[in-house]
Amino acid sequence: MNLLPLTPPGQTPHRVMTIAGSDSGGGAGIQADMRTFAMLGLHGLVAVTAVTVQNSVGVKGFHEVPLEVVAGQIEAVASDIGLQAAKTGMLASSEIIETIADTWKRQDLDAPLVVDPVCASMHGDPLLHPSALEALRTALFPLATLVTPNLDEVRLLTGIEVVDEATQRDAAKALHALGPKWALVKGGHLRTSDRAPDLLFDGAEFREFDAERIDTGHDHGAGDTLAAATASALAHGYSVPDAVAFGKRWVTECLRAAYPLGHGHGPVSALFRLTALD
Repeated sequence: MNLLPLTPPGQTPHRVMTIAGSDSGGGAGIQADMRTFAMLGLHGLVAVTAVTVQNSVGVKGFHEVPLEVVAGQIEAVASDIGLQAAKTGMLASSEIIETIADTWKRQDLDAPLVVDPVCASMHGDPLLHPSALEALRTALFPLATLVTPNLDEVRLLTGIEVVDEATQRDAAKALHALGPKWALVKGGHLRTSDRAPDLLFDGAEFREFDAERIDTGHDHGAGDTLAAATASALAHGYSVPDAVAFGKRWVTECLRAAYPLGHGHGPVSALFRLTALD
């Protein structure tokens, strides 16, 4: 696949911020985001929202970072280093979501913002308080360049159960109506064929992104990785459709390179690029 250009040594690369939770097992969350940023040649910036206790089997618990620390991380980085794009992941609570939205507006940030509305782990363990769904809809989605929910998250956010192409389009319209510039309804969990169809909507036009379905039991961090790769492409000045297409290709290759880890689900692997550089 065509990869993002690497910055020559000694020059400052593009900067992308992840505003998300930490995964102690290293498969998802900030750890997955930073791997993708690094493998794509971008400088990763971090605002930690929560610290999880998890491994390949499941999430044992999580601790929320104090609101002033969440806001302070964003402010410190934005005022000094600057950023060309950002993405969110696990945000844990309505208070954290509202703090991020307030900080984003107070800093007058205009970088593209990819919102991955993480509600639960792949094992079904909750990573977002139920009361926070409304804060996602009303506080963060209107600031988003792009939202990237999976089908479970679509159902929680819109009430629409996506089972086919028609309901996928209905869901994309409902998500876009919540305020983001673009809505992406990921079809990786839509088991209607051997393909993985994603649908992008900007309020006027639908665009479809199709890829082969990779048969693997190791897909931990796939959603984080897709959002991180898409944000990385946006930082390079890609249009939203082109950035989504790049993110789709990237996560497909990461799924192809996924590896076993521990006693449960292993992670998708951005490390395949190490062989691409040989």
